[in-house]
Amino acid sequence: MKRGKKYQKVTEKILDSAVSLKNAVENVKKLSYSKFDGTIELHIVTILPKDKDPKSIKGSVSLPYMESKSSRIAVAAPAHLEKTAQEAGADIFKFDDLMEGIKAGKIDFDILLATPDMMAQLAVHGKALGPKGLMPNPKNGTVVAPDKLAEVVGEFKRGKLVYKADAAGGIHVAVGKISYTNEKIEANVKEMVTAVVSLLGKSKEYVIRKAFLAPTMGPSVAFDIKLMD
Repeated sequence: MKRGKKYQKVTEKILDSAVSLKNAVENVKKLSYSKFDGTIELHIVTILPKDKDPKSIKGSVSLPYMESKSSRIAVAAPAHLEKTAQEAGADIFKFDDLMEGIKAGKIDFDILLATPDMMAQLAVHGKALGPKGLMPNPKNGTVVAPDKLAEVVGEFKRGKLVYKADAAGGIHVAVGKISYTNEKIEANVKEMVTAVVSLLGKSKEYVIRKAFLAPTMGPSVAFDIKLMD
């Protein structure tokens, strides 16, 4: 694919080898040529056993410095918990309304939380929810114990992220904006890497093959995960 002149010009500044996280943050800002406050994304390539399906890698994380984008939260819970969900900030909290909307193809929410006893009823809409990554799953914290419902709704309303690996084992998450301080971006990256490492249960050198930071407009910068601290 032929790149534009701006892209070609900034790539002249790229270092050949991976750098420390601190230097990667500095460089990715310099390499961004968007005229707006672009997003910085973290791209992680994981190392997985041959018998492990990359699509089974999924989780959730609250980054320490991330502006909430006001996600719309839907909750599938018994009638006696509807008020709890509403007061915690859920946008859709009546189960009958939720089910009617899904059946009609009206999926106007970003995250769906469910208590365990409602999963069987949601399963009939698996073909509608699954491809969009909206089917609740214990692995990413969207299947919620009734006594934790208010707490979890609040976490997601404040910007908690759901992530999952693609078919190649790659994980892609926004970790800040160009306008963020370097320290805030570094802290968000470290928290995300820690979450992935914790999920896979090994030290970072054994679960992460490569890591990059990339701006909305501009080339990516590889960094050495051993040089994060």
